[in-house]
Amino acid sequence: MKGVLALTNAREYEKISYSLFFCFYSIMKIESAYKVEKERKTAMKDKNKGGKIPSKVWLLISFLVAMVLWYLLSLNEKTARSFPNILVTLKSVQTMIKRGVFWKDIQSSLISVSAGFVLGFILSLPTAILMAWYRPVRNIIEPWIQFVRNIPPLAYVPLVVISAGVGRKPQIIVITIATFLIMTITIYQGVINIDETLIKAARVLGATDKDIFLKVIAPATLPFIMTAVRLGASVALTTLIAAESTGASAGLGMRIRSLNNSFESEPMLLYIIIIGIIGITVEKVIKLLERKLTGWQEKREI
Repeated sequence: MKGVLALTNAREYEKISYSLFFCFYSIMKIESAYKVEKERKTAMKDKNKGGKIPSKVWLLISFLVAMVLWYLLSLNEKTARSFPNILVTLKSVQTMIKRGVFWKDIQSSLISVSAGFVLGFILSLPTAILMAWYRPVRNIIEPWIQFVRNIPPLAYVPLVVISAGVGRKPQIIVITIATFLIMTITIYQGVINIDETLIKAARVLGATDKDIFLKVIAPATLPFIMTAVRLGASVALTTLIAAESTGASAGLGMRIRSLNNSFESEPMLLYIIIIGIIGITVEKVIKLLERKLTGWQEKREI
Protein backbone atom coordinates (compact mmCIF):
# COMPACT_ATOMS: atom_id res chain seq x y z
CA MET A 1 0.00 0.00 0.00
CA LYS A 2 2.81 2.37 0.93
CA GLY A 3 4.55 1.54 -2.36
CA VAL A 4 1.41 2.38 -4.35
CA LEU A 5 1.01 5.67 -2.48
CA ALA A 6 4.65 6.51 -3.05
CA LEU A 7 4.32 5.76 -6.78
CA THR A 8 1.16 7.86 -6.98
CA ASN A 9 2.85 10.74 -5.16
CA ALA A 10 5.85 10.48 -7.48
CA ARG A 11 3.62 10.67 -10.54
CA GLU A 12 1.71 13.63 -9.12
CA TYR A 13 5.01 15.34 -8.34
CA GLU A 14 6.22 14.67 -11.90
CA LYS A 15 3.01 16.17 -13.33
CA ILE A 16 3.33 19.24 -11.13
CA SER A 17 7.00 19.63 -12.05
CA TYR A 18 6.28 19.44 -15.77
CA SER A 19 3.32 21.81 -15.39
CA LEU A 20 5.49 24.38 -13.62
CA PHE A 21 8.22 23.95 -16.20
CA PHE A 22 5.74 24.34 -19.05
CA CYS A 23 4.32 27.52 -17.54
CA PHE A 24 7.81 28.90 -16.86
CA TYR A 25 8.92 28.02 -20.39
CA SER A 26 5.87 29.75 -21.91
CA ILE A 27 6.45 32.88 -19.80
CA MET A 28 10.11 32.97 -20.85
CA LYS A 29 9.19 32.64 -24.54
CA ILE A 30 6.62 35.44 -24.30
CA GLU A 31 9.07 37.67 -22.42
CA SER A 32 11.82 36.91 -24.94
CA ALA A 33 9.50 37.68 -27.89
CA TYR A 34 8.48 40.95 -26.21
CA LYS A 35 12.12 41.95 -25.72
CA VAL A 36 12.97 41.10 -29.33
CA GLU A 37 10.04 43.16 -30.61
CA LYS A 38 11.01 46.07 -28.36
CA GLU A 39 14.63 45.91 -29.54
CA ARG A 40 13.46 45.74 -33.17
CA LYS A 41 11.34 48.87 -32.79
CA THR A 42 14.20 50.67 -31.04
CA ALA A 43 16.61 49.65 -33.80
CA MET A 44 14.19 50.90 -36.46
CA LYS A 45 13.89 54.25 -34.69
CA ASP A 46 17.68 54.52 -34.41
CA LYS A 47 18.03 53.76 -38.13
CA ASN A 48 15.55 56.46 -39.04
CA LYS A 49 17.24 58.97 -36.73
CA GLY A 50 20.65 58.08 -38.07
CA GLY A 51 19.68 59.18 -41.56
CA LYS A 52 20.56 55.88 -43.23
CA ILE A 53 19.24 55.11 -46.70
CA PRO A 54 15.75 53.50 -46.51
CA SER A 55 15.23 50.06 -48.02
CA LYS A 56 12.90 51.44 -50.71
CA VAL A 57 15.67 53.73 -51.94
CA TRP A 58 18.05 50.76 -52.10
CA LEU A 59 15.41 48.89 -54.10
CA LEU A 60 15.21 51.80 -56.55
CA ILE A 61 19.02 51.91 -56.84
CA SER A 62 19.09 48.15 -57.48
CA PHE A 63 16.45 48.52 -60.21
CA LEU A 64 18.37 51.36 -61.91
CA VAL A 65 21.62 49.35 -61.81
CA ALA A 66 19.82 46.40 -63.45
CA MET A 67 18.37 48.67 -66.15
CA VAL A 68 21.80 50.14 -66.90
CA LEU A 69 23.33 46.66 -67.09
CA TRP A 70 20.52 45.53 -69.41
CA TYR A 71 21.10 48.57 -71.63
CA LEU A 72 24.84 47.85 -71.84
CA LEU A 73 24.17 44.21 -72.73
CA SER A 74 21.81 45.33 -75.50
CA LEU A 75 24.63 47.40 -77.03
CA ASN A 76 27.15 44.57 -77.07
CA GLU A 77 27.12 42.59 -80.32
CA LYS A 78 27.57 39.23 -78.56
CA THR A 79 24.74 39.73 -76.07
CA ALA A 80 22.35 41.99 -78.02
CA ARG A 81 20.42 39.00 -79.45
CA SER A 82 19.83 37.56 -75.96
CA PHE A 83 19.16 40.91 -74.30
CA PRO A 84 17.34 43.12 -76.81
CA ASN A 85 16.64 46.78 -76.08
CA ILE A 86 14.37 47.46 -73.11
CA LEU A 87 11.82 49.43 -75.14
CA VAL A 88 11.70 46.77 -77.87
CA THR A 89 11.12 44.09 -75.25
CA LEU A 90 8.28 46.04 -73.65
CA LYS A 91 6.69 46.67 -77.06
CA SER A 92 6.50 42.92 -77.58
CA VAL A 93 3.61 42.92 -75.07
CA GLN A 94 1.46 44.46 -77.82
CA THR A 95 2.73 41.85 -80.28
CA MET A 96 1.68 38.95 -78.04
CA ILE A 97 -1.68 40.58 -77.24
CA LYS A 98 -2.39 41.01 -80.96
CA ARG A 99 -1.64 37.32 -81.45
CA GLY A 100 -4.28 36.63 -78.81
CA VAL A 101 -2.02 34.53 -76.58
CA PHE A 102 -0.68 36.90 -73.90
CA TRP A 103 -3.46 36.74 -71.30
CA LYS A 104 -4.27 33.15 -72.24
CA ASP A 105 -0.70 32.07 -71.50
CA ILE A 106 -0.62 33.83 -68.12
CA GLN A 107 -3.99 32.38 -67.11
CA SER A 108 -3.04 28.86 -68.16
CA SER A 109 0.25 28.93 -66.24
CA LEU A 110 -1.35 30.36 -63.10
CA ILE A 111 -3.99 27.61 -63.11
CA SER A 112 -1.37 24.85 -63.47
CA VAL A 113 0.99 26.34 -60.87
CA SER A 114 -1.79 27.01 -58.34
CA ALA A 115 -3.34 23.55 -58.71
CA GLY A 116 0.02 21.76 -58.52
CA PHE A 117 1.16 23.83 -55.53
CA VAL A 118 -2.07 23.29 -53.55
CA LEU A 119 -2.03 19.53 -54.19
CA GLY A 120 1.65 19.36 -53.26
CA PHE A 121 1.00 21.16 -49.97
CA ILE A 122 -2.04 19.01 -49.11
CA LEU A 123 0.04 15.86 -49.63
CA SER A 124 3.25 17.10 -48.01
CA LEU A 125 1.81 18.28 -44.68
CA PRO A 126 0.47 14.92 -43.41
CA THR A 127 3.38 13.03 -44.98
CA ALA A 128 5.97 15.18 -43.17
CA ILE A 129 4.16 14.84 -39.83
CA LEU A 130 3.82 11.05 -40.18
CA MET A 131 7.51 10.78 -41.11
CA ALA A 132 8.52 12.74 -38.01
CA TRP A 133 6.05 11.01 -35.70
CA TYR A 134 6.44 7.36 -36.73
CA ARG A 135 9.84 5.82 -37.39
CA PRO A 136 8.60 3.02 -39.74
CA VAL A 137 6.92 5.62 -41.99
CA ARG A 138 10.13 7.69 -42.02
CA ASN A 139 12.33 4.69 -42.81
CA ILE A 140 10.12 3.68 -45.73
CA ILE A 141 9.36 7.08 -47.31
CA GLU A 142 12.38 9.32 -46.63
CA PRO A 143 14.94 7.45 -48.79
CA TRP A 144 12.64 7.67 -51.82
CA ILE A 145 11.88 11.34 -51.26
CA GLN A 146 15.62 12.06 -51.13
CA PHE A 147 16.15 9.92 -54.24
CA VAL A 148 13.44 11.54 -56.41
CA ARG A 149 14.28 15.04 -55.11
CA ASN A 150 17.64 14.91 -56.89
CA ILE A 151 16.10 14.06 -60.26
CA PRO A 152 15.31 17.08 -62.49
CA PRO A 153 11.57 17.29 -63.30
CA LEU A 154 12.41 17.40 -67.02
CA ALA A 155 13.77 13.84 -66.70
CA TYR A 156 10.49 12.25 -65.61
CA VAL A 157 8.19 14.40 -67.77
CA PRO A 158 8.09 11.75 -70.57
CA LEU A 159 6.98 9.10 -68.06
CA VAL A 160 4.22 11.38 -66.78
CA VAL A 161 3.05 12.07 -70.35
CA ILE A 162 2.96 8.34 -71.14
CA SER A 163 0.82 7.69 -68.05
CA ALA A 164 -1.40 10.81 -67.98
CA GLY A 165 -1.45 11.89 -71.62
CA VAL A 166 -1.03 15.49 -72.75
CA GLY A 167 -2.72 18.69 -71.62
CA ARG A 168 -3.38 20.17 -68.19
CA LYS A 169 -3.26 16.95 -66.16
CA PRO A 170 0.44 16.07 -66.66
CA GLN A 171 1.41 19.71 -66.00
CA ILE A 172 -0.28 19.62 -62.60
CA ILE A 173 1.22 16.21 -61.80
CA VAL A 174 4.80 17.37 -62.54
CA ILE A 175 4.39 20.55 -60.44
CA THR A 176 2.73 18.56 -57.64
CA ILE A 177 5.65 16.12 -57.48
CA ALA A 178 8.26 18.90 -57.41
CA THR A 179 6.47 20.96 -54.72
CA PHE A 180 5.58 17.89 -52.64
CA LEU A 181 9.23 16.85 -52.34
CA ILE A 182 10.63 20.22 -51.21
CA MET A 183 7.74 21.02 -48.86
CA THR A 184 7.78 17.57 -47.24
CA ILE A 185 11.47 17.83 -46.37
CA THR A 186 11.11 21.39 -45.00
CA ILE A 187 8.06 20.64 -42.81
CA TYR A 188 9.64 17.37 -41.63
CA GLN A 189 12.74 19.25 -40.45
CA GLY A 190 10.48 21.63 -38.55
CA VAL A 191 8.63 18.84 -36.74
CA ILE A 192 11.75 16.95 -35.67
CA ASN A 193 13.34 20.17 -34.34
CA ILE A 194 10.55 20.78 -31.82
CA ASP A 195 11.72 20.94 -28.21
CA GLU A 196 10.95 17.45 -26.88
CA THR A 197 10.44 18.81 -23.38
CA LEU A 198 7.24 20.47 -24.57
CA ILE A 199 5.88 17.18 -25.92
CA LYS A 200 6.82 15.31 -22.71
CA ALA A 201 5.19 17.99 -20.59
CA ALA A 202 2.01 17.77 -22.67
CA ARG A 203 1.93 13.97 -22.34
CA VAL A 204 2.39 14.12 -18.57
CA LEU A 205 -0.52 16.55 -18.38
CA GLY A 206 -2.69 13.96 -20.13
CA ALA A 207 -2.67 15.37 -23.67
CA THR A 208 -3.63 13.01 -26.48
CA ASP A 209 -1.79 12.80 -29.81
CA LYS A 210 -4.45 15.10 -31.28
CA ASP A 211 -3.97 17.68 -28.50
CA ILE A 212 -0.19 17.55 -28.88
CA PHE A 213 -0.47 18.07 -32.63
CA LEU A 214 -2.93 20.98 -32.41
CA LYS A 215 -1.50 22.80 -29.37
CA VAL A 216 2.22 22.00 -29.48
CA ILE A 217 3.40 20.76 -32.88
CA ALA A 218 1.26 22.99 -35.13
CA PRO A 219 2.27 26.31 -33.51
CA ALA A 220 5.93 25.28 -33.20
CA THR A 221 6.20 24.17 -36.85
CA LEU A 222 4.26 27.12 -38.32
CA PRO A 223 7.46 29.05 -39.23
CA PHE A 224 8.77 25.96 -41.05
CA ILE A 225 5.41 25.48 -42.79
CA MET A 226 5.52 29.08 -44.04
CA THR A 227 9.09 28.53 -45.25
CA ALA A 228 7.90 25.37 -47.02
CA VAL A 229 5.09 27.34 -48.66
CA ARG A 230 7.58 29.94 -49.87
CA LEU A 231 9.96 27.32 -51.26
CA GLY A 232 7.09 25.35 -52.79
CA ALA A 233 5.77 28.41 -54.64
CA SER A 234 9.26 29.09 -56.00
CA VAL A 235 9.74 25.48 -57.11
CA ALA A 236 6.31 25.47 -58.76
CA LEU A 237 7.35 28.40 -60.96
CA THR A 238 10.82 27.04 -61.74
CA THR A 239 9.24 23.72 -62.77
CA LEU A 240 6.86 25.50 -65.14
CA ILE A 241 9.06 25.10 -68.25
CA ALA A 242 9.38 21.35 -67.68
CA ALA A 243 5.69 20.98 -66.78
CA GLU A 244 4.50 22.76 -69.92
CA SER A 245 6.69 20.63 -72.17
CA THR A 246 3.99 17.94 -71.83
CA GLY A 247 2.15 19.02 -74.96
CA ALA A 248 0.57 22.19 -73.53
CA SER A 249 -1.39 24.39 -75.93
CA ALA A 250 -0.84 27.56 -73.85
CA GLY A 251 1.28 28.80 -70.96
CA LEU A 252 4.33 30.93 -70.21
CA GLY A 253 6.72 27.98 -70.25
CA MET A 254 5.24 26.50 -73.41
CA ARG A 255 5.40 29.90 -75.15
CA ILE A 256 9.05 30.42 -74.17
CA ARG A 257 9.95 27.12 -75.83
CA SER A 258 7.90 28.05 -78.90
CA LEU A 259 9.52 31.49 -79.19
CA ASN A 260 12.94 29.90 -78.75
CA ASN A 261 12.28 27.68 -81.77
CA SER A 262 11.42 30.74 -83.89
CA PHE A 263 14.33 32.82 -82.45
CA GLU A 264 12.03 35.61 -81.22
CA SER A 265 14.15 36.85 -78.35
CA GLU A 266 12.13 39.98 -77.47
CA PRO A 267 8.85 38.28 -76.44
CA MET A 268 10.81 35.35 -75.02
CA LEU A 269 12.71 37.66 -72.65
CA LEU A 270 9.41 39.38 -71.82
CA TYR A 271 7.84 36.07 -70.76
CA ILE A 272 10.89 35.23 -68.63
CA ILE A 273 10.52 38.61 -66.87
CA ILE A 274 6.79 37.96 -66.32
CA ILE A 275 7.58 34.67 -64.56
CA GLY A 276 10.02 36.57 -62.33
CA ILE A 277 7.41 39.25 -61.54
CA ILE A 278 4.85 36.60 -60.61
CA GLY A 279 7.43 34.92 -58.37
CA ILE A 280 8.34 38.15 -56.55
CA THR A 281 4.65 39.02 -56.06
CA VAL A 282 3.88 35.60 -54.58
CA GLU A 283 6.97 35.86 -52.36
CA LYS A 284 5.85 39.24 -50.99
CA VAL A 285 2.33 37.97 -50.26
CA ILE A 286 3.66 34.90 -48.43
CA LYS A 287 6.11 37.02 -46.41
CA LEU A 288 3.26 39.31 -45.40
CA LEU A 289 1.24 36.31 -44.19
CA GLU A 290 4.32 34.94 -42.44
CA ARG A 291 4.82 38.19 -40.50
CA LYS A 292 1.19 38.15 -39.38
CA LEU A 293 1.12 34.46 -38.41
CA THR A 294 4.59 34.16 -36.85
CA GLY A 295 5.03 37.60 -35.31
CA TRP A 296 5.90 35.93 -31.99
CA GLN A 297 8.99 34.23 -33.47
CA GLU A 298 12.41 35.55 -32.50
CA LYS A 299 14.21 36.92 -35.56
CA ARG A 300 17.53 38.65 -35.91
CA GLU A 301 17.33 42.09 -37.44
CA ILE A 302 19.78 42.64 -40.32
